[in-house]
Parts: sequence; structure tokens; C-alpha cells
Amino acid sequence: MLLVDVLLADGPADNIPANVRPVPPIGIELSAEDAEALKQQLDQLDGKLKQLKMRRDARTPKYLPDVEIFSRAIHQALDNREFYRDKDVEAAKRTLKEGIRRADSLLQGETPWTTQSGLVVRGYRSKIDQTVQPYGLEIPENYDFDGSDPFRMDVWLHGRGERSTEANFIAEHMTRPGQYQPNKTIVLHPFGRYCNAFKFAGEIDILEAMDDVKENYAIDEDRVAIRGFSMGGAGCWQMAVHYPDLFFAANPGAGFSETPLFLESFQKETLDPTWYEIMLWRWYDCPGYAANIRNLPTVAYSGELDIQKQAADVMEKALDQERMRLTHVIGPETKHSIHADSKKIIAEKLDAIAEVGRARTPESVAFATYTLRYPKMAWLRIDGMQEHWKQARVNATVAFQGTTILIQPQNVTRLELNFPAGQNVLRNDRDVCLRIVRPGASPTDPLQELFAPQPETDRSWNCRLELRDGKWELGWSEPAGLAKVPGLQGPIDDAFLDSFVVAHPTGEPWNAKVHDWATGEMDHFVKEWRRQFRGDAIVKADDEISDADIANSNLILFGDPGSNAVLAKIADKLPITWGKDEITVGEKTYKSTENAPVLIYPNPLNPQKYVVINSGFTYREYAYLNNARQVPKLPDWAIVDITTPPDTLWPGKIVDADFFDEAWQLKPEN
Repeated sequence: MLLVDVLLADGPADNIPANVRPVPPIGIELSAEDAEALKQQLDQLDGKLKQLKMRRDARTPKYLPDVEIFSRAIHQALDNREFYRDKDVEAAKRTLKEGIRRADSLLQGETPWTTQSGLVVRGYRSKIDQTVQPYGLEIPENYDFDGSDPFRMDVWLHGRGERSTEANFIAEHMTRPGQYQPNKTIVLHPFGRYCNAFKFAGEIDILEAMDDVKENYAIDEDRVAIRGFSMGGAGCWQMAVHYPDLFFAANPGAGFSETPLFLESFQKETLDPTWYEIMLWRWYDCPGYAANIRNLPTVAYSGELDIQKQAADVMEKALDQERMRLTHVIGPETKHSIHADSKKIIAEKLDAIAEVGRARTPESVAFATYTLRYPKMAWLRIDGMQEHWKQARVNATVAFQGTTILIQPQNVTRLELNFPAGQNVLRNDRDVCLRIVRPGASPTDPLQELFAPQPETDRSWNCRLELRDGKWELGWSEPAGLAKVPGLQGPIDDAFLDSFVVAHPTGEPWNAKVHDWATGEMDHFVKEWRRQFRGDAIVKADDEISDADIANSNLILFGDPGSNAVLAKIADKLPITWGKDEITVGEKTYKSTENAPVLIYPNPLNPQKYVVINSGFTYREYAYLNNARQVPKLPDWAIVDITTPPDTLWPGKIVDADFFDEAWQLKPEN
């Protein structure tokens, strides 16, 4: 992105839900000549791709996404009117030429772009929806493709750009270097699935792109940095606090670090959230995760005059409460850009931190989370919580010359401590004392002590702890039923961070109005998934859902138990009862002719995966106008009054909503 990545039209004009401009915007009309020229190039590329897909050799599928990204990008731009300037069209022609060159090379069994230094655009196939997604690379001239020593990798997250769809992203990263080019460093530019502040599928895009780079280049796992500016700065804060043990350093610039204060100060928005929206802000709001930066060197940047300095100021206060002092480089008299002098200071600091690298097994860890979506820090992992969306916290320290681990747990029911082979920092000639200490209490006044077997001679050690009847015990008991665990904890939006398949109804609906609403929501989701997460939702008829779909994917079911065959199979196994006349939620009932449930739940046909009823991702068009708004709108379940038409905020009138408890059951008050 440009040095100054201007946020388009944010401000009070974008605070009117009834008057929402389209994101991405509608582009220009192409001349007949340009449209025909692009079509001819696309036909040529698609013909070569068809030949490549018919091949049965092992090499072609690995490199096919590197070619497919060019075709998909221009198809998206043509089919959806996403060219915005004449030079976008000329860039698209150059993009297609590169795609055709790569296709010709791959047909000859060659992949010259894989040994190309400088600016390179590559692609991978996402596990979420099987679409190819692009990413940009900057490969240093001194990288040795024939056997290079592992290089540092900096992951740079781009700023907001409502016109930065695939075609423009690819064209930019074929021609324009980024902000920093550190020595012996590969710079990765994730697409992030467009303009979502690297949340949800955008977050997974970062992880998938990182994995793809590591598969294709020699990367030093202990020297991967997360960095970004503007919207990318927000993404950097989020990745830093949620995945602190992946990186040797974090370098967030501007952006935002939480939702309500930023929207009030930057957007001048008057907020009136529901109680569950406030709870769900804790998914991506970073201050409550500030403890996780203790073992992640962090260098924040802000322009002195930038209103988005607010992000680092908020985190500075949060870190101060954790007894940490934020390194905050401030560009003098600078608005929304990186000052040249500050850029040098930041580069020097990160180079110095890189000399040390990531701390794999620190002697002390502090970890906080609100959801088991993010359960891990170094050698500590939380596998059970007393209550989601309230802070779970564990401070753990190896003490007394490696003989003892002091553990301070809060809102936690299951813990795992794991030192892989060669990384144990405990003494291996005696059993390990586990001293459970109340938060804030003295280590000499333990709540409880347990003794675990000593480490093995390969310098590995593993221990599991569980809270049972108010006391901690070694080992985990067999679960009596369903439980919220990492990767299966809700809310609704969590289903769209992994492979999913939509099942559309083909049967006879119980009620025509509810059916029309449900199929309308399905169509809305499929359309908005393409627009906002730049993917193609896999949609199948309900009677075509296969055993493989059930085994490998979250199932997104639209309709009612009469119209959707898969829903009919599981309806009596869900905690909310949906009958022809009434929907029953605990002690409450709602008319089935006027209401419909939406929910997420472990799939009764495969409890290792989710089933979602009548919902896509839960934020809608109003949230597209400012990235801080792009947060979950609904918890684990809701009842929607479908007599109120859907709008840019809600799928209808929400008459009831809540989270399931830690056993995936309705809470007693329901």
C-alpha cells in the first residue's frame, strides 16, 4: 500500500445504517475494446489452466494456485465491476500476461517464479472454501535458492483499501515494494481476504500464507515478525496478542486496538450495543490480552498528530496495568504516515531483537484469553474454562532452580504444560512440584501442591491438570458429554474460520414465510462471503451432503426441519426444539410461523465439527464501513422475528440471544 493509506469516507457520514454505501464500491464501465481484450486473455489463460488441471503428475497441483490466482482475480473484477481507473485495466492486462507466462512454463514442467528474487506474487488454496488466495513476497537478492540458510521473515499487514480487491492487490505487489526491506529477510504481504482488518478468514489467511511460504522457502522459525500500519496495525495488535508465541517481534503502527473507544473517538459514533455484543468485543479487543506480550518484544509506532495514535495509547495503559512499559516510537509532527527518522529507529530495534530471536521456552509465562479459540502461550495451554468471555488467566513460572512450577490459574478448569524434546528447563533428577497459588498470593502460601513425574532424558516433559470439585488433580477425566474445547467453542462466526459447506433446502418447508427468509439469508451470505471475504462458498443440496463433508467440514444449514434433510436428522439432538408450531428455548416458546432460530452447535453427526443453523457470519453491511465494527453481532444462539425484514445491521428483529454454557447446553436462566 501507499505510505499514507487513506481511509475512504470514514466519519459521521458512515454512521447511518439506512444509508450504507457499497463496499467494495461499484467500478467504472469498461469500453468494449478493453472488455474484449481482457476476455481474450482470460480465455487463453483459462484454456491453459484446463490443460493443467487434466494432468496427473504430482508437481502440477502444488504450483497450480500460483497460476490460478491471476485468472480468478480478473474474473472477479470483470464479473463484479471492480475496475476503478483506466490504469487498473492496463494493470489487469499485465497481470494476465504473467498468468499466461506461468501457465506456459508449468505446462513445460518449469516454475521459474519459484526461484525469482525481488517482487513475486504467489498463491495457495485455502482450507476454508478451497479458493485460491494471493499473497505478495519480497525476496532478497542474497537469498540462495539452492540451499539458503534460513532467512528471517517479516509479515507485513496492509492498510485499509476498499478498492484493493484481488486484481489491484496482485498488480501492486508485482510492481511496488513495501515499507521495509531488512537484510536477509523475506517480506510476506498477506492479502488477508480483502478489507476485514485481518479478522476471521482474514486472520486465517495470514496463518495459511505463512505456512505456504515456509513450505516453499527456508524460513527461520525463531525469526518471524508481525508488522503492519493503519488497518494493518490493528491486525498486527490482534495477531500479537492472540498468537504471541509465533513471533520474535511485533511492530504495530496506528490502526486500532479495540472497538468502542476507537469508534467513539475516530468515527464519532454513538454506540448502543446489546450485552452480548459487548461480550463479543472481547474476541478481537486487545487490552484484555495485554499480558500475552510479556514474552513478545513489541515496538509500536504512531504519528504525533495521528488520531489513530489512540490505539497505542490504549495499549500503553493496558500494558502499564501488567507492569510493562510499551516501546512507542512517535513520528514528530506527523499525521497518518511513518516518519523517515522513526522508520530508521524501528528498523534498528527490530534488527537488534532479531539477533536474539524468539524465546521458545521462557521460564515465566503470563497468558490471558477470553475464548478457547486462542488457548496457548509457549509451553502452557488452557483446554477448559469455567465461563467463556470472562478473562481466563494463568501465570506460570519455573522456580527454585528448576524444581517447581508456580501456577496461578483463574477461570480455568483444564491446563496442559508441555516442554517438547530438548526444550525442558526443569531439573530432570527429581519429580516436579506443581504449586498452585491464588492470584496475588505469595508463592510461599500455596493453595495446593502436587507432584508430577520427573522429566525424561530427552529433556521433554508434559503434564495435564484438571480442576475437580474445587481441587486440582493430575490427569484429565473422561468428559461425560459435550464440552467447549479449543476449536469447538463458538460463537456462530467461529464456524467460518475453517472448512465449511452450505446445505441448501430442497424439501417441503413447514412455513413459506420462514422458508423465504431462510433462503434469503443463505443467498445474502453467499453473496457477502464473496464480497467481503473474497471466496466462493461451497453450496450443495441438502441431499448431496456426503460423509466426507460431515467428516471434514462445518455444515451450514438453511431452512427448517421440513425443508432441510440434514437439519431433520439432527433436530431432536439440538438444545433448542424447533416444531411446526413452536420453538422452545428452555422455559420460553416462540411461534414457528413468525420466528426462526439461528445457532452454532457441535454437529450431532460428527461432534468434532460445527453445525450452524440459518446464519452466515453475523456482521452485516453497516460494519463494512469501518473495520473496528467488523466484530460478531450474535453469540451462540438467537431467535429472530422474521416479520421484521433484514437490514444492514440484523437478519431480523433479535428477540432472544445468549451463549451456551461450557457443556453446550442452555444456561439455567433460559
